[in-house]
Amino acid sequence: MDFSVLNEALASKSFDKIADICDNLMIQVAAEGVAFQDEWPFAIHLLGHIYVDDVNSARFLWKSIPAAIKESQPELVAAWKIGQKLWTRDYAGVYEAILGFDWTQETQLLVTAFSELYTKRMFELLVSAYSTISIHDAAQFLGMSEDDATNYVVSQDWTVDPDSQMLTVKKQAIVKEQKLDPSKLQRLTEYVFHLEH
Repeated sequence: MDFSVLNEALASKSFDKIADICDNLMIQVAAEGVAFQDEWPFAIHLLGHIYVDDVNSARFLWKSIPAAIKESQPELVAAWKIGQKLWTRDYAGVYEAILGFDWTQETQLLVTAFSELYTKRMFELLVSAYSTISIHDAAQFLGMSEDDATNYVVSQDWTVDPDSQMLTVKKQAIVKEQKLDPSKLQRLTEYVFHLEH
């Protein structure tokens, strides 16, 4: 089986393409009627869906994998633990699942990239959902120690109250770009012309 396209995507760190590449390869192989399950990179395929935040597709893929393969591939089971924690919104559990397995070198790149992306998503969630949050809770969301979480958010211009152990969230400025609709401009021009004449 030719995994060169998948290998190129992994090598170039195009992790957002992994799920689509694997889905397309799986369709091709299934159309050819070739047995592929033993050599299929299920863990990477599953993590590809998790990376692009497509937990529904990850669940579907997990359910379609034969039990014998799940039993023989501990890395696949570890990848699914991440998916389970995402599904149940166990934010701290996602980090525990990431750190709780000794990933292969090939998979480690994808897991590390996902972990960084997930931390960024969690930070954006905190910014949008909170005006203040405890250091402990922020650390849970960000998968960091309390000191690391404090340093991370302070570097993003949040403030910390050492007495109450609370963080004040700095809201990001919302930049809204107005789009010019030519038809509205035309109507406005006609209206002004009508008023003047």
